Amino acid sequence: MPLKIIRDDITKVRCDAIVNAAKNSLLGGGGVDGAIHKAAGPGLLAECRTLGGCETGRAKLTGGYELPCKYVIHTVGPIWQGGGHGERELLESCYRESLALAREHGCRSVAFPLISAGVFGYPKDQALRVAVDAISAFLLENDEMTVFLVVFSPTPYLLSKKLFSDVQSFIDDHYVDTHYDACRERMRSMRILDNAPPAAAMPETHAAASVFPSLDRRLAHLDESFSQTLLRLIDERGMTDAQCYKKANIDRKLFSKIRGDVHYQPSKPTVIAFAIALELSLDETRQLLAKAGYALSPANKFDVIVEYFIRRGNYNVFEINEALFVFDQSLLGA
Repeated sequence: MPLKIIRDDITKVRCDAIVNAAKNSLLGGGGVDGAIHKAAGPGLLAECRTLGGCETGRAKLTGGYELPCKYVIHTVGPIWQGGGHGERELLESCYRESLALAREHGCRSVAFPLISAGVFGYPKDQALRVAVDAISAFLLENDEMTVFLVVFSPTPYLLSKKLFSDVQSFIDDHYVDTHYDACRERMRSMRILDNAPPAAAMPETHAAASVFPSLDRRLAHLDESFSQTLLRLIDERGMTDAQCYKKANIDRKLFSKIRGDVHYQPSKPTVIAFAIALELSLDETRQLLAKAGYALSPANKFDVIVEYFIRRGNYNVFEINEALFVFDQSLLGA
């Protein structure tokens, strides 16, 4: 744990195994396949010749040779034929089979390309959704592994046209240029301005659901640290620690540090990741951020995108990260 979407050349990613989006022959080709074979050197092709090819949806493992990894896991994705020929099931199988091989060989870190999204023609937004769904499902049961999803360049096509358009419109409506509002942002960061809306602005049902429903209760928790507040909120939500940090896309070791140090100072993306995992309202998210010395700002595009998802009740950290990645922002989680 966790899943990290990164922009890089997969042949340069240092991890235990990288995944090759291969052809059935396993004898190299174009795109990612060709780049991996070229970087690995002739030893990789020689070993691949002994494997007898690979069926679509399956995976086979070789050494990494001259690559900065121990293993290469070769998997064959489906060719896009309109979506009605079992493409999604085969693509899901590619990720499951590859991750199972990685676990079998003791890998603690694995890097995937976006399988089938190149010359095989799988729509990039749909390919990303399948990848994130399959990998996150695996990580819920295997939190000792870190998985990298390596995308060479972020494009709007990684999101559905509607989601990209909706997020872009929300940014256009709510984002304040940082040069224009730099002074206001500095004041917020120093907590001179109160970021939270007045209680009267909150819907009645929203206020009733708040974990800070009264002034008395707010005052009772005034001296809580971030760590103390987080642990209390986990209990109040009826969650286990593991449920929370997995849903937040947070590494277990990082969570242990937070639990063990009452004065732990988390990063802002980490705080927001926990707010997403706990499904906090916008007001509650602001209050949790304040415990760590942060605030939401209309002069910060990252904050505006997070606000978009919270306002719509979408607390899927992986979907939020997809949007943050496309808009070239920091991702949530460890």
